[in-house]
Amino acid sequence: MSVTYNINVPATSANIGPGFDVMGLSLSLYLTVRATVQTGQEPSTSSTNITISYEGANSSGLSLDPTKNLITRTALYVLSCHGLSDFPRPTHVTVNNRIPLGRGLGSSGAAVVAGVLLADAVGDLKLTKQRMLDYCLMIEHHPDNVAAALVGGFVASYLIDVDRSGNIPESEGDESEQRKRELEAQRLNSEIKLPPTNIGHFLQLGCSPKIKAVTIIPQFELATSKARAALPASYQLKDVVFNLQRLAVLTTALGRETPDPWLIYRAMEDK
Repeated sequence: MSVTYNINVPATSANIGPGFDVMGLSLSLYLTVRATVQTGQEPSTSSTNITISYEGANSSGLSLDPTKNLITRTALYVLSCHGLSDFPRPTHVTVNNRIPLGRGLGSSGAAVVAGVLLADAVGDLKLTKQRMLDYCLMIEHHPDNVAAALVGGFVASYLIDVDRSGNIPESEGDESEQRKRELEAQRLNSEIKLPPTNIGHFLQLGCSPKIKAVTIIPQFELATSKARAALPASYQLKDVVFNLQRLAVLTTALGRETPDPWLIYRAMEDK
């Protein structure tokens, strides 16, 4: 006997216009996870009850080790927060990823959301969307991509600052291999860190169905951490005001039944 769960998580475009770390938009390009759970079998005596395979493009170089793959690492973290050190039953996960990696379309955020949804399904955790977002934000740290990937549509979000020390998976890192091993050892030797409640909040905004998205995907990868490192440490007051003015207009301009292209163009400006 077996039961299958199908999970679809959309790609996202975040930092919409002046909405840096605030607004995200889900797109019709998906990460698909299919989990087949052997319900009639007792847990195996092997090191883990989970195996992984990949289908489709964008799968080369991705780890099939459940403790290193971001989707299953996230799922194992969420399960461990509920007293489960492994998947409850032998489970095979098949991943079909159509989201280009490291190209600004929220690939790591989608993987984190998929991992939380996977744990919720196989562990029968019955998590609310808000609680799922708490787990996502413990790992991803930025709300715009994961909120849009979790709930869909055009989303505004914010989060509070919390202590993320402890045994929590990292979604992305640019450290050397030796440093990565050191950090992983520190993480594994730490206690599991449960997310506080209500780390972040989201609000789904209106977006006119007459607006369509066109993506321009670069032929190289750029880690989010490297891109963020290029930002200045401070901004002039006039530039902050410039962005706040346009952000307030943009949230309404995109939701109008008949969009005004000139207004949207001006409201998308970013200092």
